[in-house]
Amino acid sequence: MTFSSAEIEAALRRVDVLRHATAAEVRALARLGLPRAVEEDGFFFFQDDPAEQVFILLQGRVKLCQITPEGQQVNLRTIAPYQVFGAVGAVRPDATYPACAQALEESVALVIPSADFQRILSANPALMFDLMTMMTDYIREMQDRYREMVTEQVEQRIARVVVRLAGQLGRRTPAGIELIFSRQDLAEMAGTTLYTVSRVLSGWEKRGLVLTGRERLVITQPHALMQVAEGSVPT
Repeated sequence: MTFSSAEIEAALRRVDVLRHATAAEVRALARLGLPRAVEEDGFFFFQDDPAEQVFILLQGRVKLCQITPEGQQVNLRTIAPYQVFGAVGAVRPDATYPACAQALEESVALVIPSADFQRILSANPALMFDLMTMMTDYIREMQDRYREMVTEQVEQRIARVVVRLAGQLGRRTPAGIELIFSRQDLAEMAGTTLYTVSRVLSGWEKRGLVLTGRERLVITQPHALMQVAEGSVPT
């Protein structure tokens, strides 16, 4: 899919980090950026690559993942359209990407040189503040997930991940809040096994909390699932 300059500028105006950007700054970013398409399972960048570019997702879904020294993949976050990712190079010029970015479906991102992105943001303190706020939110989310791994039972961890994804990526349908992701992705995000995720989801479906399908989950009782995430028993 191709994007016109007008479509790219319209997309940039929907990016939370750029909400304080002027019309001239939006035009400059659209001019500096180039759309890049990646097929499902392809990568925008790999862990430890030089962080020379910043990415803004225009279409599709992307997961940020790390590979441990033992070769295990850990899913850190799922990126939705109009979100910025890979921006570490705009803060520290010599940085490398701390994670890889893999397309969960055919995806398109606007790719902007980190130095150019940093230059535009530095000229507008509100934009730089918004970028730092985004990164702080990501760090807080990682801290919360680490605490959950240490202190919470596996069903509660899985529920927290699902509730978090519903807030980030959920789509309201007549049946409930729909999410598109694989059970393996959910297992990686919750720090557990595919078998355990399948067992927990089957239990929730029997209780009427969710409907499951291939790479699809519909939350039919959001309040009850929130209670599971908070560690209380739904009535």
